[in-house]
Amino acid sequence: MKDLFDQVAIQASVNVTKAYSTSFFKSVSTLNSSIRNDIHAIYGMVRFADEIVDTFHEFDKAVLLEEFKQDTFTAIERKISLNPILNSFQATVNRYNIDHQLIEQFFFSMEMDLTPLEYNKEMYDHYIVGSAEVVGLMCLKVFVLGNDKTYEDLKYYARKLGAAFQKINFLRDLKDDWEGLGRVYFPEIEEGEFTTKQKIEIEKEIELDFQEAYKGILLLPETCKFSVYLAYTYYYKLLLKIKTKKVDDLMSNRIRIPNYSKFFLYFRSYLAHSFNMI
Repeated sequence: MKDLFDQVAIQASVNVTKAYSTSFFKSVSTLNSSIRNDIHAIYGMVRFADEIVDTFHEFDKAVLLEEFKQDTFTAIERKISLNPILNSFQATVNRYNIDHQLIEQFFFSMEMDLTPLEYNKEMYDHYIVGSAEVVGLMCLKVFVLGNDKTYEDLKYYARKLGAAFQKINFLRDLKDDWEGLGRVYFPEIEEGEFTTKQKIEIEKEIELDFQEAYKGILLLPETCKFSVYLAYTYYYKLLLKIKTKKVDDLMSNRIRIPNYSKFFLYFRSYLAHSFNMI
């Protein structure tokens, strides 16, 4: 009967992905079926932790996050949890021998979100490592089926891709972060004072991250290459759209890609993959 419980648990993680991010769900759905559920399991855990610090304002978020963190490591140690999201996550961590330090770094960044901070360059870099790069590394361990050598060869590129995605999210969420959560992630930017020059510099930084990340995508196994490339093209399209916007636009609206553009990106990515162009 444990198999049935595990099936129910992983379906909960799948439902979390589908409910919270239709774009990510679409990308994960293109993965080889042998690893698809493991990525859902990782997303489910990080999504719930992010929800604690971003939306549970009427509760003691510090207590909730600490309990969730402890429950996560207890689940990994026991290899079971009655929390279906954590049960799925622990199975993936134990199956691929994911480094527990990556999970510690992730929770440290989540803890940084509990208190509004004025970020300097060191804090900014540290937050991105924990909130995005390590999540990419967890996924990479699944993509390479736990192979340590391949993981070491590709981890630099995975970190660059995670960093690019996170920086774009920062730009997309400027209004909500500043007005709703009192957060300013970019260093040397005062709340409400974001200049065109600063925007351009950040865009250049993201462009360099994407250039490096693309090199790693070319080296990924076929079981995941198309899926990662699809996510890459979606976020790169967001970057191009952000570049056309003024600072005031970012401060008043969240930049989105319409569904018809997503369909075009999917079709173009599929053709590129089918004809071995990636």
